[in-house]
Amino acid sequence: MFAFLLLVHAIIAAALVTVILMQRSEGGGLGMGGSPSGLMSARGAADFLTRATAGLATAFVGLSIVLAVLAANHRPAAVDTSLARPASPPAGIAPPRPGAPTADGTEAAPFSAAAREAAGNATPAADNSAVPLAR
Repeated sequence: MFAFLLLVHAIIAAALVTVILMQRSEGGGLGMGGSPSGLMSARGAADFLTRATAGLATAFVGLSIVLAVLAANHRPAAVDTSLARPASPPAGIAPPRPGAPTADGTEAAPFSAAAREAAGNATPAADNSAVPLAR
């Protein structure tokens, strides 16, 4: 329903632009020429275009409000976290040594082969208590 109303809104916007451009302005605009008699005389066309502009503008504003209310009440789809990567430690922070206590009091799990190789190539971590953190 939202997509349908959005399509109707776009059609109303295009019609409103067209009707506004058809009106005669001080410079002549894109007003239609034609015979001065009948329904589409200068006065009849001006009345019709003025009423059409007012009606389309009212419909445009009203539909804009309806679409805003529908969009505010729309519940987003659930986020699929099945492909989310686990958070990695920031650069420069060494992983805990196997068997060392962690912040929650449990022992750190042993490293995998790749982690042992990476830890073997890394330089030992220094005491970071006096190093200011970058902001």
